[in-house]
Amino acid sequence: MFSRDNWKEIFETIQKNKLRTFLTGFSVALGIFIFVTLFGMGNGLNNTFMKFFGSDATNIFRIYPSQTTLPYGGYKAKRRIEFYNEDVEEIVKEFGPLIQYISPRISRGASVSYKNKSDNYGTEGVGPSMQFAEKTIMMKGRYLNANDIRDRTKFAVIGRMVEKDIFEGTDALGEYIDISGSAFKVIGVFQDDGGDNEERTIFIPYTTRQLIEGNNNKLDQIVLGFNQAIGYNGAMKFDKKLNAFLRNKKTINPDDPRGVRIQNVAENLKENQQVASVLKIIISGIAFAVIISGVLGISNIMVFVIKERTKEIGIRKALGATPKMITGTILLESVFITTIFGFVGLILGIVVLNFINGKSLEEDYFITNPEINSGTAIFVTILLIVCGALAAFIPARKAARIKPIVALRDE
Repeated sequence: MFSRDNWKEIFETIQKNKLRTFLTGFSVALGIFIFVTLFGMGNGLNNTFMKFFGSDATNIFRIYPSQTTLPYGGYKAKRRIEFYNEDVEEIVKEFGPLIQYISPRISRGASVSYKNKSDNYGTEGVGPSMQFAEKTIMMKGRYLNANDIRDRTKFAVIGRMVEKDIFEGTDALGEYIDISGSAFKVIGVFQDDGGDNEERTIFIPYTTRQLIEGNNNKLDQIVLGFNQAIGYNGAMKFDKKLNAFLRNKKTINPDDPRGVRIQNVAENLKENQQVASVLKIIISGIAFAVIISGVLGISNIMVFVIKERTKEIGIRKALGATPKMITGTILLESVFITTIFGFVGLILGIVVLNFINGKSLEEDYFITNPEINSGTAIFVTILLIVCGALAAFIPARKAARIKPIVALRDE
């Protein structure tokens, strides 16, 4: 029940004991502030991991050929393994139901020019399915299609930054650019969530790249998107079967650590998510330890405060105040102070997270968009308020039971 006299007494007590009130409130505000900022940083670290992997599809294998280290099947060690167009066809034939899409990849650096403007960019000879693997977002025009691969067209899909750099505000669609001495027509402009570096890439048909390089059928890499319905465990089994299939096809020792390498993005994602989760748990643990230390600090202060007010409590009891009334007043004062300072710490923590958010934090400390769920922040604040009340209740209850004559003798 609301009591004007109780609140008047509380405000008078606060006014008379400003330093004591500040110390009590400061320990609460500091605990909440540190928790919010640390928890937000933990979420920011997790966001960085998700952003790093989220710019590309996560259900993909990147398959690379390399040099063998062990002799096998009549071949000497240090044999360079190569992939060809028919390898892609045989993988599809062998594992068709497990494959969602597949694309060859041939990566080259090139000097690219348009009129009097030129620069160096990475070019990727790919198939139409690479759009799904890279999560390429078409801004205008279109991506490469099956006809471009079959006809070996000299079409190019350029990144947003390529258009910005060498076209300088001019619409690139339909224009011709020179890529290392060959003229390509721009049929599309894309953007990529991976950032500016990803958008400084040019995609051309892989068959066109092979034609330029002597009409060969060699590939640098094969990018395969597996059917997501098989799940993580299915992906791991597929990984092993595909590895064994390629080693058998290319006559590579099964125990050779090299020869063929499959980068399983799903596995890498899970491993990095586990690392991020562990780091987040550690940071959250530290944050909760700060909260506990704040509760202990409040408890120690309240013990001192109530000890200091023993004579005052004795006078109130002598005037007819019941133990319940005394305990309730002390609890109300404690809850009021912890609530005000708790939400001050909460607001300051959120303000700091918003203030420090930026590119420099992401680049220097790998923390992206540090944030905390409002529900979590409010829950922890209320938890600290409740703990503060409990910290005050025990010594208040003990003090309220002291006989007036004993309390008045307290020095």
